[in-house]
Amino acid sequence: MMKMRLAYFDCFSGISGDMILGAMLDAGLSLNKLKRELSKLKLKGYRLKEEKVKRAGIRATKVDVLIKQGSRVKGQGTEGKRWKDVDRIIKASSLSSEIKEKGLKIMRRLFEAEGKVHGESPEKVHLHELGAIDCIIDVFGAIIGLNLLNIKKVYSSPLNLGSGFVTAEHGDLPVPAPATAEILKDIPAYSTGIPYELTTPTGAAIITAISDGFIPMPQLKIERIGYGAGSKDIKGQPNVLRLFIGEASMDYDKDEVVVIETNIDDMNPQVYEHLIERLLEDGALDAYVTPIMMKKNRPGHLLTVLAERKKIDVLIDIIFRETTTFGVRFYSVSRNKLSKEIKKVNTRYGNIKVKIGYRGDSIFTITPEYEDCKAIAIDKGLPLKTVIDEAKRKADSIQDEKK
Repeated sequence: MMKMRLAYFDCFSGISGDMILGAMLDAGLSLNKLKRELSKLKLKGYRLKEEKVKRAGIRATKVDVLIKQGSRVKGQGTEGKRWKDVDRIIKASSLSSEIKEKGLKIMRRLFEAEGKVHGESPEKVHLHELGAIDCIIDVFGAIIGLNLLNIKKVYSSPLNLGSGFVTAEHGDLPVPAPATAEILKDIPAYSTGIPYELTTPTGAAIITAISDGFIPMPQLKIERIGYGAGSKDIKGQPNVLRLFIGEASMDYDKDEVVVIETNIDDMNPQVYEHLIERLLEDGALDAYVTPIMMKKNRPGHLLTVLAERKKIDVLIDIIFRETTTFGVRFYSVSRNKLSKEIKKVNTRYGNIKVKIGYRGDSIFTITPEYEDCKAIAIDKGLPLKTVIDEAKRKADSIQDEKK
């Protein structure tokens, strides 16, 4: 059974960028090491302030990005930072390419969400000058912090959004703020009616990028617990982000999907080919038919579709349109999965993609991509099994390298 260091963010009072940094520092992240890594961004005119505070009686760490009066990044105007400016700052940094790539994706998601809300392209959106510096530090601080804490996998609880209104540049906006709502599409979220903005756009962008799932707390041997404080001390509820860090037994990747089923006994079986093609094209993870015996001993078929929850309505609509059924049932199931990676192997017949299945760091299975093998077999007039065997032989070298 593989062991790995895991972080779980308990977002019962939402999440923001500074709460993430506070929770990490509270859990043992070195502020000096974090500052040293952040200095590679070459951003000037700010400093990180760390202090211990209480929120509804719970001690927590509050982090603020303090901007010096009149400070701004060289080459930036007072109108704020556009995507090209942020992109240039990140690419010019001396951070590792992996951290740069992760940070660029999160920042791009923020610009895309703002653009969608305001009806503009991401390139035309601008973040307020001081807010942009704060945002960049929050995003890269979170990524760097996970690396320094040696976190290999991240999970999160569903997000508490808060309620009411938040004051913005153009006036009062409903909570969640439109950009936050855009970022959180297909992410489990709720509100307990607390009249404050609990989940911010930056917090939403970070957690949706770093989390491998939004699930109940997994089995974990807890080593550290950190509390990151929000700005407000809310009466009756600790305004903190709780972070659990520990060792998890990670046999397999885990997730939850939905099974959609229906029994059919009065349809031309020729329709199933078209039906399954449509379901797969529109996002089903799998779709198949099983022969069954129905009432009055009539032979029939059980149609089973595996899907992400966000695809339920689309796929059920296809089933009703394309079949004779009058009803479907659906339910959630948990899955254990091997982690998957696609690589190309160079064979004497050409490049072939192979699918590699991992449990932790161990390779469990390697499978050549059928369509690649088929295309080469047809093109070169070879038996398909010959191409598959060659791909497997080459793929074995990947497994040997891991040993």
